Amino acid sequence: MPAVTSKLAAASIALAVFAASTSAALAQKKYDTGATDTEIKVGNIMPYSGPASAYGIIGRTEAAYFKKINEEGGINGRKINFISYDDAYSPPKTVEQARKLVESDEVLLIFNSLGTPPNSAIQKYMNSKKVPQLFVATGATKWNDPKDFPWTMGWQPNYQSETQIYAKYILKEMPNAKIAVLFQNDDYGKDYLKGLKDGLGSKAASMIVAEESYETSEPTIDNHIVKLKATGADIFVNITTPKFAAQAIKKNAEIGWKPTHFLNNVSASVGSVIKPAGFENAQGIISAAYLKDTTDRQWANDAGMKGFLDFMAKYFPEGDKTDNGTIVGYGVAQTLVQVLKNCGDDLTRANVMKQAASLKDFRTEVLLPGIKINTSPTDFAPISSLQLQRFKGERWELFGDVINAEAGG
Repeated sequence: MPAVTSKLAAASIALAVFAASTSAALAQKKYDTGATDTEIKVGNIMPYSGPASAYGIIGRTEAAYFKKINEEGGINGRKINFISYDDAYSPPKTVEQARKLVESDEVLLIFNSLGTPPNSAIQKYMNSKKVPQLFVATGATKWNDPKDFPWTMGWQPNYQSETQIYAKYILKEMPNAKIAVLFQNDDYGKDYLKGLKDGLGSKAASMIVAEESYETSEPTIDNHIVKLKATGADIFVNITTPKFAAQAIKKNAEIGWKPTHFLNNVSASVGSVIKPAGFENAQGIISAAYLKDTTDRQWANDAGMKGFLDFMAKYFPEGDKTDNGTIVGYGVAQTLVQVLKNCGDDLTRANVMKQAASLKDFRTEVLLPGIKINTSPTDFAPISSLQLQRFKGERWELFGDVINAEAGG
């Protein structure tokens, strides 16, 4: 009997140990829809067609980067299944594509969907579904609102911060200037305009002599440029997306209007804006940057830039290295990979947001020196620093210090 009892006891202990280890293993792995032992489904919405199609290269870069990650073994052994749809920069289409990704494709999250109006159209839906709308590709200040929209987070510096930096520069260097503003008539354009006015403070009313808005449905903005020139302004603040930014630069040259020209960062791409507009027409334009530029020779021996160029050569050889969209896509994709790595085996949507809101001094390989990514449960604005740059020859030249100009959420 004692032998039998001993064997039963041993079996019981073994069974208990097995059950404990099994439950521990199960406890270690937590999944929501879109994640398994082998796969992480990531959704994306880009304007591959339509008035903002120049930004489509961002999505194509991200697809190439995730291919690289998958070839290297994936994230904690899981491959990224990147599903990207076109919305033509049309908010109703964005809603349709977001529903498809969440309800049909059953993605874990939607990542880096582009544009302020498109993201505004799906923000309430994403939050009601409790699906991460992560690292949206727009700098609107509204994405930093963890209290009301805990499932939405931006990535790039916000628009108001950027134009506040321009305003500081204008007040210091040209305090008596007359400013003409061209802006896209939507949340994106209005956010930039608000930052400019806030930065100018009490002088905004006297310094801004013209505010001209345009619709993305317009084929050309030439008539707006002619009207702005007629105001006699000596500063032109250009708040436009790439297609219209190139038109504005060209038209300025054509009609001989030579104000000090400030161009918003989202259209500062050498490849998709400056080159098509003509290098000779862009001399002296001022913008702001937070990412390295492949046309800037100072990064020739930079390890991060070499890594980016090696990636482009192997995984996206047809991509334009001088297009800022490729740098953006690479940098934001690296940030998502870091967040997913930090999730470990807890690939729930709640943990994705928790890890995204816990980044401390993270740097992608393409951020400018001195700029780091930091988030917290109360701060959903990962990047809040910029450096001014001026276009000279065929490239941007950075000047001044890195400036932190956080705007409220």
